[in-house]
Amino acid sequence: MSRIASIRAKVWNWTGPTVPPQSNFCTNASDVLHEHGDAMSSFRFHQWLTCEVEADTGEVGLGNAALAPPLVKHAIDQYYAPLIVGADPFDYAYLWEKMYRRTLAWGRKGVGMTAISAVDIAIWDLMGKLTGKPVFKLLGGRTKARIPVYYSKLYADTVEAMQAEAQQAVDAGYSAMKSRFGFGPKDGMAGMRENLKRVAALREVIGYERDLMLEAYMGWNLDYSRRMLPKLVPYEPRWLEEPVIADDLHGYAQLNAGPIPISGGEHECTLFGFRQLLDLEAVGVVQYDTNRVGGITAAQKINALAEAYQVPVIPHAGQAHNYHLTMANMNCPMSEYFPVHDIEIGNELFYYIFDGDPAAHDGFLDLSDDTPGLGISISDEHLEHFEIQE
Repeated sequence: MSRIASIRAKVWNWTGPTVPPQSNFCTNASDVLHEHGDAMSSFRFHQWLTCEVEADTGEVGLGNAALAPPLVKHAIDQYYAPLIVGADPFDYAYLWEKMYRRTLAWGRKGVGMTAISAVDIAIWDLMGKLTGKPVFKLLGGRTKARIPVYYSKLYADTVEAMQAEAQQAVDAGYSAMKSRFGFGPKDGMAGMRENLKRVAALREVIGYERDLMLEAYMGWNLDYSRRMLPKLVPYEPRWLEEPVIADDLHGYAQLNAGPIPISGGEHECTLFGFRQLLDLEAVGVVQYDTNRVGGITAAQKINALAEAYQVPVIPHAGQAHNYHLTMANMNCPMSEYFPVHDIEIGNELFYYIFDGDPAAHDGFLDLSDDTPGLGISISDEHLEHFEIQE
């Protein structure tokens, strides 16, 4: 029987070139503040965390997280690693509860849950390597021949730039794509017109045979959202993502009762958080982020709960851990996919740190039946552009 011998958390600081996004590239929760400047700066991340869980037989499971990596590393090193070193990794359900309950007073959301997520993902990768099976085979197996993915970029820009990018996505075979709003309550009616102008321009390019999803990233409020939703109905969005801040569950519920499904959950944690969302009928699409929500162990419980409510689950972000969950669950119809791109917001870092993340072709991606674990490893291609804190 294998035992967990060590846990190593590393922070990867990107020092290479970046591409500054356009102004008003995405609304966000800081827009309501009166300070001037880049309101989105605190939501960009040019750091990542890797978590390696090594067995006493030499196999290493690889987990990761993108939120507040220095704080998450400290939490893993000081609090979580000592709880599970020496344990059997196949006792993953017990180990999850041990990490959760021993740090409940301060770790139930945010940094603590992100740390648990990184460790838990690594444990699942380790279990796959110890058994010689891909993680999705441990979770339920193949439910799809391939995973449909939607193109997820289209940050707010000039109309011409957004149309050109949308055309590139169409030409690449995507049947669905997601765009971000650049204007919110602070911009008044003129901003509303700018938002609608861009949605109309995207529909001109992609037509109505493809899905268009729209995201406000917590940058609106309930009043503004109520005013915007009727104006968006003619453009037939598949969903409106995170129109209000994550804690406004009743606001979500009011909006989700309307004509456009509301999606959310990227900033929610654990089974209990999603029970609240589903009990309130607050979302029409669940979008947990596996490396925030509590890892694969928590995500599987949420998948089962959402299926009972017949609410589809489409995890936030691409990345291997989300693809394995999508492949293994009938209630996960598709995945989000960020194209390979120069470092801009930070989602792109996954491609610069890891090898093996599957690439999309013609709007689909696939997972190997023969590659153990999550199928990713640390890349050495871009090491000169990282400062690594061990």
